[in-house]
Amino acid sequence: QVQLEESGGGLVQVGGSLRLSCAASGRTYNFATMGWFRQPPGKERECVALIRWSDGGTYNADSVKGRFTISRDNAKKSVYLQMNSLKPEDTAVYFCAGSAINYGFRTSRDFYDYWGQGTQVTVSS
Repeated sequence: QVQLEESGGGLVQVGGSLRLSCAASGRTYNFATMGWFRQPPGKERECVALIRWSDGGTYNADSVKGRFTISRDNAKKSVYLQMNSLKPEDTAVYFCAGSAINYGFRTSRDFYDYWGQGTQVTVSS
């Protein structure tokens, strides 16, 4: 079984930066796609950014384009989310997710079988 563990969340002021990390452990597994989702208080979980493991191709939600960057480290089986110019509306629990099947850049949570426990990001104004 594969486990995903996020780290790097916290409290930051408007305009600040944070870097989230997600490490895969357990049974060796090759993900086709990994990504980051977030769930603001009282709202649905939404896709933030995705990365295709084979070639590093990426997808970013319109709300984070130009501010967030997703990347991966094959050797460490890790994926990262660099978040810059943070806004109060970025406040959410951020989840790492992985899919073993290549569905392309699907933004629905239904296409992802593996999830981390989440890490809180709070942006204060």
